[in-house]
Amino acid sequence: MGLQRNLLNRKTLNNVVKTIWVSDKSNPSSLRRFSSLQQPELPPFDYQPVPYKGPLADQVFEKRKKYLGPSLFHYYQKPLNIVEGKMQYLFDENGRRYLDAFAGIVTVSCGHCHPEILSAIEEQNKLLQHATTIYLHHAIGDFAEGLAAKMPGNLKIVYFVNSGTEANELAMLMARLYSGNLGMIALRNAYHGGSAGTIGLTALNTWKYPIPQGEIHHVVNPNPYRGVFGSDASRYAQDVQDHIDHGTSGRVAGFISETIQGVGGAVELAPGYLKPVYEMVRKAGGVCIADEVQTGFGRTGSHYWGFQTQDVIPDIVTMAKGIGNGLPLGAVVTTPEIAQVMAQKIQFNTFGGNPVCSAGGLAVLRVLDKENRQKHCSDVGSHLIGRLKDLQQKFDLIGDVRGRGLMVGIELVTDRKEKTPAKAETAVLFEKLRELGVLVGKGGLHGNVFRIKPPMCFNKDDADFLVDALDYSMSKL
Repeated sequence: MGLQRNLLNRKTLNNVVKTIWVSDKSNPSSLRRFSSLQQPELPPFDYQPVPYKGPLADQVFEKRKKYLGPSLFHYYQKPLNIVEGKMQYLFDENGRRYLDAFAGIVTVSCGHCHPEILSAIEEQNKLLQHATTIYLHHAIGDFAEGLAAKMPGNLKIVYFVNSGTEANELAMLMARLYSGNLGMIALRNAYHGGSAGTIGLTALNTWKYPIPQGEIHHVVNPNPYRGVFGSDASRYAQDVQDHIDHGTSGRVAGFISETIQGVGGAVELAPGYLKPVYEMVRKAGGVCIADEVQTGFGRTGSHYWGFQTQDVIPDIVTMAKGIGNGLPLGAVVTTPEIAQVMAQKIQFNTFGGNPVCSAGGLAVLRVLDKENRQKHCSDVGSHLIGRLKDLQQKFDLIGDVRGRGLMVGIELVTDRKEKTPAKAETAVLFEKLRELGVLVGKGGLHGNVFRIKPPMCFNKDDADFLVDALDYSMSKL
């Protein structure tokens, strides 16, 4: 039946020779391009990149291979030499424009080289780049105040670091010191960093070196698509209690999770999962940590923070990536009571909260509010997910479309019943999308999930182009 439907789809496509324009019934004046055999084109964008006069891709790649670590990987068979960015677009050495649907791995929140953020950074750079917290400077306090205002409950004390890995390291240290326990609980399929400590929290073998991971244990992942209990949050939560009862002394340091797993393939936790789990963990003496490195700052559209989609308030929240729109910036926000345990010894971060990053970070918060990006993510994300679900009805290769706002995953499978990862097909489509001018991410243990997480200025025209490009590429398989 699936083969018959695919053949019918291809027959229909072969009969189409021109672009068809269809209107939204609720808004007849708005036209959008429906997929056809005509190659889709990037939406217009009024910007001319600066002519590039630097070294070309082959030279850059050779130098990188010679002087940088062999663990570095690159996208695409022929690596792209990206030399300029503007809002939701990137430009290569030849001035070719690409739609950036991955935002520097979910990092560019407001848009590449957003003028208001650049201005804040440049003005601070002229005055003072670095001093550390041994002296006073208003920028770090202003930024902490702005960030704390975005947090619910008593989450009011901010520690600044330089990355998500650092933030999760510090959060784990806080949990252990505050609870007096060592054991941490994380989810399978999670990614929380690649340092010697956070690599233990991470639960994807492709990212883990064979070193001791300490007192860290991974429970069943509440994955509605692939999980053993489907969307039954209560059964997944019971696994956490079983682990506490049988795999620990009955006392734990804490529990950490993403709300939508990023590297793991945009997997949103089963609805209602975190509330009972938080209760279990707190009852066992632990604290609850929300990793908002990718889901924070309104990206999900429905809420400012991912954990709010589960109707919980964590004890510690970690964040990075979108917090700085590309600046090396991360933060840990917690309660005054938990923060107090860090005063036992000297806790210091040389670059955390430096004046330039603080000025840039505060500008990010202001731009997100001024441009109403949370609502924008909700509106554009709903449109994008709707069109992707329509495409899912057309191609059996699309096993699942999931996510919220502008944090979306498309899982490709060769068999919908068995959910066999379509690794080869994903790799082919990945290259085809690049050829058409669309840059997406890949995720999941088997690399068969397209991660659509663009800058939050990505609009409905961009969404239509992305879906049309995917439609066009899949029709050519």
